[in-house]
Amino acid sequence: MDIEAALERFHSLKLTDIMPRLESMPVVTADADLLSVLKVLRTRHHVWVVKDRDSMELVGFIRYIDVIDVLLPPGAHKFKLGITSKTMKSMLGGAARAEDIAERHALTIEENATVLEALVKMRKYRTQVLAVVEGKKLVGEVSLRILIDELLRLLRVGGAQWKP
Repeated sequence: MDIEAALERFHSLKLTDIMPRLESMPVVTADADLLSVLKVLRTRHHVWVVKDRDSMELVGFIRYIDVIDVLLPPGAHKFKLGITSKTMKSMLGGAARAEDIAERHALTIEENATVLEALVKMRKYRTQVLAVVEGKKLVGEVSLRILIDELLRLLRVGGAQWKP
């Protein structure tokens, strides 16, 4: 298998075939306390926030970098035009649960999408991770790291050699 054929096969893979198991993903419920969220973010770059474990309805996500807003005092978020919504994401500003600090506009992709569709969306929105959904239900995730791992696995299995 040459590189061109390997990439063509890679691009056509369905996300459902390469997603990690849901149990291994960083997920908290909307009512999880902030300390639980911080514990997950010690070792992960993001955490998905779902309504509850039964419905798995995606509420949003919290990125590692967002912890800065959680830890800052409310006054650190003030600007000349008033107080920003980030003030409300501060622990001292009243945030107590995962849903209080979650970004509500998570980038999603349908579970039957291909790797190529995921890559195009990642590039368009300049993100490294997408929530894989079935309707509003979180069923998986796809990240640039997962895609790189899958390509390397495919190249090893197929015996393709990169020849610049």
